[in-house]
Amino acid sequence: MNKLLLWELIGIVFIVFLGSFMHFTYELSGKNVIVGAFSAVNESTWEHLKLAVFPALLFMLIEYRWLNKKANFFFAKALGISLMPLSIVVLFYAYTAVMPDNFVMDILIFIIAVVIGQMISYRLMKPKKASKTAAKIARIVLILLPILFVLLTFFPPEIFLFQDPISGKYSIAAEALSSATVYGISIIR
Repeated sequence: MNKLLLWELIGIVFIVFLGSFMHFTYELSGKNVIVGAFSAVNESTWEHLKLAVFPALLFMLIEYRWLNKKANFFFAKALGISLMPLSIVVLFYAYTAVMPDNFVMDILIFIIAVVIGQMISYRLMKPKKASKTAAKIARIVLILLPILFVLLTFFPPEIFLFQDPISGKYSIAAEALSSATVYGISIIR
């Protein structure tokens, strides 16, 4: 097995396990708003997308140390990481259109989306030539993606993708900021 494929396979395991754990970190932290910026704060589809994106970005930073010589590294990672949430949305709404929401299917979709993202990254890193324009755009995407996810955690549009199906609310601010903590200290009462 080549080094690049091994890294992408390790990435699948890393992202799936860390993302699964991050489903619970907001509650475990006592609703710490900093933790909430990166973890799921409710059961909305949007919040579950963070469970793939942030672990994938973290793994990309780890992986960069060993694979930074790959000509298409940033382009491959930007596209692979962007495809993870897109795959989750498409697969989730496709299956829930024909059958009821199912926990096992949700987990499977998460894993499939991570595999898609990592394997796309693998395929795109293999060529030797890289476009400088594509690399610049990729870096911008990799900077804007986490900013977008954090901002939309606190200021989501009121559309179905952002609505918590349990509470009917849309953001962390609607529920959590009234008892939010930063570093274990209550910031609003």
